[in-house]
Amino acid sequence: MSFKSGFVSVIGRPNVGKSTLVNKIVDAKISIISDKYQTTRNVIKAIVTKESSQMVFIDTPGIIRPKNKLGEYMIKVALDSLDGVDLILFMTEATSTGPGTGDMEIMKQLKETRTPVFLLLNKIDMIKKEELLEVISSYNQYMKFKNTIPISAISGDGVDLLLEEIIKILPEGPKYFPDDIITDQPEKIIAAEIIREKFLTLLEQEIPHGIGVEIISFKEREDKNILDIQANVYCEKESHKGIVIGKKGIMLKKVGTLARQDIESILGIRVFLQLWVKVKKDWRNSDPVLKTLGYK
Repeated sequence: MSFKSGFVSVIGRPNVGKSTLVNKIVDAKISIISDKYQTTRNVIKAIVTKESSQMVFIDTPGIIRPKNKLGEYMIKVALDSLDGVDLILFMTEATSTGPGTGDMEIMKQLKETRTPVFLLLNKIDMIKKEELLEVISSYNQYMKFKNTIPISAISGDGVDLLLEEIIKILPEGPKYFPDDIITDQPEKIIAAEIIREKFLTLLEQEIPHGIGVEIISFKEREDKNILDIQANVYCEKESHKGIVIGKKGIMLKKVGTLARQDIESILGIRVFLQLWVKVKKDWRNSDPVLKTLGYK
């Protein structure tokens, strides 16, 4: 039996469900999720290995007009993910009335690639069948897709069909990762992202977007099955620091508790987590800080 393998890029506007889909496919929390735009800042690989195939999914930042150097970096890594892959999944929402300005800009980029493109219409559980057909037609009028698959990233409806269709067009190839590997993300990066996710979930408005997390210590104790993690939490303004910490430290404590619980669940080890909040003004436009946080 031949073995098929390949790389699949998942691309689309912010908050259309890309990270939710990737997590559903691997049945694990690989990408962090929130209702804030551009939660995903880097490309994240999720690996699905079956008896005769291996699919490597690349979760990407949502594409919008950048407002700072971090935004420029995120757009670049998203568009760079279109090169060297075997398939592109262009994801949008079935609940839309058709392609908006952001979708049109993405499809403009996709028209220039020779890589096959699937149209994924997410959130089919929130729309009537006759309306879905109209939405599909509106996208297919603008661009010819290799396949169109309606899905629900949350419930998993249509995901098995999606995987079957992906395998059909993947080339014969090697096994790129061992069977038991589901992501290329280092544990240290996963921990930093989980911490950032909790700030995104608990804080309102613009403040969470100005938060960066740097893991400064990540060590397992020799005598006990405990992982010690120390992290700096950067915000951009002095006025934000108090909000991030919260009255009597309640916000920071809540973030620490929720992050610790998730990290323990994902890594399978007890965690002792310490967080320090620091101000780095306008760090999203600072090349040195972006590099420190892994965005360069």
